[in-house]
Amino acid sequence: MRERFHGQLKELGAQLIRLAATAAAELRLANRALLEREPALAAEAVRTDRRLDAARDECEHAAHRLLALQAPVAGDLRMVLVAVYCADRLERMGDLARHIAETAARAHPDPAVPDDLLPAFEQLAACTAGMADDLCVFLTETGCAAVEQLSAAGAEVDALREHVLSEVTGTGWRHGVPAAVNATLLARFYGRFADQAVSVARRADFATTGALPG
Repeated sequence: MRERFHGQLKELGAQLIRLAATAAAELRLANRALLEREPALAAEAVRTDRRLDAARDECEHAAHRLLALQAPVAGDLRMVLVAVYCADRLERMGDLARHIAETAARAHPDPAVPDDLLPAFEQLAACTAGMADDLCVFLTETGCAAVEQLSAAGAEVDALREHVLSEVTGTGWRHGVPAAVNATLLARFYGRFADQAVSVARRADFATTGALPG
């Protein structure tokens, strides 16, 4: 019975890794939709988000079955509860990637952000995509150093977001209100994506070490 339970627990961890990989793939599609101004990629990101939503539901159901049928305690209980939390956060990452894609699609054929902000958004896209990929690796092989690495990348995203906001609210802004709204929202979506990635990493570390997230 315990061997079967631990097999189910391992599969729950594998589901989380697949969720993280799907969120990372969706973000890459959204990034391309934004930077390449390609609405077909935005539509693919939305379809990927639907698959992510369904996978999150499956992961939560699996966790609830373990809680109901196996009544885990101590470390095993912690891992199941953290899986539920992380599945929800990973689904939220997909929502944020979808928001990026939809913002790009709504602006088409015009760019969602003006050319002078494009370098900042290229950096935001690259940094958050790297965080998503690192999170997939982290969920496979947890370690505190990876949490610190993701936190540092999150700080970089925060700095880029602040840069975008300073440009939008500065006296030199000449692109109008719609472009300002798009840039502000997009920067926020990237910032929240990074926040969620760090949160997932901290909770996953807690599942294995028992050390409360900071």
